[in-house]
Amino acid sequence: MIPEIKKTVEQKMSKSLETLKADFGKVRTGRAHTGILDHVLVEYYGNPTLITQVANVTLIDARTLGVQPWEKNMVGPVERAIRDADLGLNPATNGDVIRVPMPMLTEERRRDLIKVVRGEAENAKVAVRNVRRDANEQLKRLLKDKEIGEDDERRAQEEVQKYTDRFVVEIDKALQAKEADLLAV
Repeated sequence: MIPEIKKTVEQKMSKSLETLKADFGKVRTGRAHTGILDHVLVEYYGNPTLITQVANVTLIDARTLGVQPWEKNMVGPVERAIRDADLGLNPATNGDVIRVPMPMLTEERRRDLIKVVRGEAENAKVAVRNVRRDANEQLKRLLKDKEIGEDDERRAQEEVQKYTDRFVVEIDKALQAKEADLLAV
């Protein structure tokens, strides 16, 4: 019973960390990276389709993305989808390649983005703490039902706390890395 709880705790906490990193990937920095366009949907024969399924997204240089649709007739819809994605990007078509320059971030915009990523990190920490609370409640229920002893419950709670501490440190590291990325000019 206790090993199942620990396994569930670790899985849920690592999912929270993965979700945070995915959310950080959506926050645009001054540098180009292909993950910015991962969630952009393109109208492909009447169906909304992820841009990565209709085009090849590459880095041309540190400030420019290159998007090359696999079908020539998709250049217009892909360019329109990038422009309409509300990412503040202005793509330019060059033959069958769409160049997407990354605009420089203003100091004010950088500070706003740092507030956003700090909020995301705090939400991830809350999620990790909620997992800890749920696990501790399960352990107390097992103790109350006399399925485990007090020592086992206390040891399991200490291990759950160690998981919590470890994942909070990981979240802080991810936050520091993203803040450094945002502040890099």
